[in-house]
Amino acid sequence: MDDQRAQVREFLTSRRARINPGQAGLPAYGGNRRVPGLRREEVALLAGVSIDYYVRMERGNLAGASDSVLDGLARALQLDEAERTHLFDLARAAEPGPVRQRRSKTSGVTAGVQLVLDAITDAPAWVRNARHDMLAANRLARALYAPVLADPRRPANNARFVYLDPAARDFYVDWDRAADDIAAMLRSEAGRNPHDKQLIELIGELSTRSEVFRARWAAHNARFHRTGYKKVRHPAVGSLELNFEAMEFPAHPGLILLVYTAPKDSPAADGLTLLATWAATLEEAGELATHHGQKQ
Repeated sequence: MDDQRAQVREFLTSRRARINPGQAGLPAYGGNRRVPGLRREEVALLAGVSIDYYVRMERGNLAGASDSVLDGLARALQLDEAERTHLFDLARAAEPGPVRQRRSKTSGVTAGVQLVLDAITDAPAWVRNARHDMLAANRLARALYAPVLADPRRPANNARFVYLDPAARDFYVDWDRAADDIAAMLRSEAGRNPHDKQLIELIGELSTRSEVFRARWAAHNARFHRTGYKKVRHPAVGSLELNFEAMEFPAHPGLILLVYTAPKDSPAADGLTLLATWAATLEEAGELATHHGQKQ
């Protein structure tokens, strides 16, 4: 994974490059600009800091930057909420002191969390960590993500599936969007937990084996994934366009619950009913994959 100073440098330069003077409310003097986007001195002006201070930050040194300076920089670069959070995470990681992770290491789920999942009977529901390991799921989610769980490696990992398994391009109708989201969410997590060994190993594996991932990783995009829709092409029931909500467990830092739903009487709702029938048939035959092993 990138070193911390390089992450800062490339994140700030990539955000600066995407904004032109007109978007920032600045006059564009001269028709021949040598750099894409804003110049460093323009960012410094907008952020309310000296050009020397901004140059120091863009070279990768965020140590000692106050919240007000970071807020000014976020406004100058027109960062959204996820990007602003990423900037603050990078600054926090730059501070001297003992190495620590902001979140607890979470390799599994409690029996109570699994009971919550099993109590959700009409919607696919599953739990992942920030590395996109599939840690637990109810029956419908195991059926929905059968292509992901077909890989015997455990825990099943959706990032690895998206970038390394050819089946992902059939499963995700908008594969490009899924790939963009995964890379951006992993980038956000790398800012939060830059010393997470398992995250470093995952990013290293994806970077080594996928040129497509390397290109998206180099974009330095950061993104939240809290609500939206997911359109998949399931091998047994066909296309499903589902709404999703992502929720964190206050008592279990690092765990994220995702629940997929469909409007009543919609084609997707009919698809979920068919998926439930298919799942029950496979479970009865002992052929439904689990998050623990390949088959029940």
